[in-house]
Amino acid sequence: MLQTYSSEILASVADRLPPSTVVTVLHHVGLSDEVIVELSAAELVSFGDVDHLTSLWIDGLRTAGEAMDDLVAFMRRLRLECPWDQEQTHASLTRHLLEEAYETLDALEAFVRVEEDVRSEEAAHVEEELGDLLFQIVFHAELGDEEDLFNFATIADGVRDKLIGRHPHVFGDVQVNDSNEVAQRWEILKRDEKGRESVTDGIAWQLPALILYTKLLRKATLVDRRRGAEDSRATALAAVQSLSLRHDGVDDAQSSSDVDHRWGDAIAALVEMAQWAGVDLEGVLRDRARQLRDEIRIVEQLP
Repeated sequence: MLQTYSSEILASVADRLPPSTVVTVLHHVGLSDEVIVELSAAELVSFGDVDHLTSLWIDGLRTAGEAMDDLVAFMRRLRLECPWDQEQTHASLTRHLLEEAYETLDALEAFVRVEEDVRSEEAAHVEEELGDLLFQIVFHAELGDEEDLFNFATIADGVRDKLIGRHPHVFGDVQVNDSNEVAQRWEILKRDEKGRESVTDGIAWQLPALILYTKLLRKATLVDRRRGAEDSRATALAAVQSLSLRHDGVDDAQSSSDVDHRWGDAIAALVEMAQWAGVDLEGVLRDRARQLRDEIRIVEQLP
């Protein structure tokens, strides 16, 4: 039961609930103008007679905290009663964490490719895969708790506290103009927080070479002094001109999927050519990533 007294309170409650949640509005109960009506959370703000004698009742609302408590308790029981779960260690679970992460990515990629009004099946798949991935984190948290090292609560509190520190424009008095400035400040805060000398410190070099190189390109952009944006774009364009790839957006007669498809064709062609030539593209790109890392570090030392 929640007492409300203004439309602003109703709007605040509505924002915190799934739109379809059924809410019972109890208004002036026991008085001559008593009103008891059920509305969806999305309709709450339409109740215009709200005052200090208006309350809300939500039957059986399950919170994220309750769900997580139940999941942690469920994990604890598995460790006590299931022989397979009892045998697992942080090391043995590593491959499962990686597999679940990739399966979640697959589900998300399928989800974003379909129209919003026909997403129910894909959304259910995303929900399932996110649950599988979350369970891996809960499993590691339980192992840490058994070793008296960490648990799910300390993990959740730790990441929240860290992100509060990295969002001074939300939780402090720092002013930012756009997301690019947020990203630049993020790198500075992260570097200072961990005592790092470069934005490239802490990058996982076990990443696939393409992901690794792309991540380093983003870091180079944040450093913003490696070379001008136009110079960088011109160099990249010169390297792929023979493949006839568009680089300046999509015209009215061409869909974005056509452009994506041509990029896919180009990448596939490079992979095939490398295979015929006996070239290890993964190794080549990883070497180029190391060169880019060194370039970034040199620029970071400039006055």
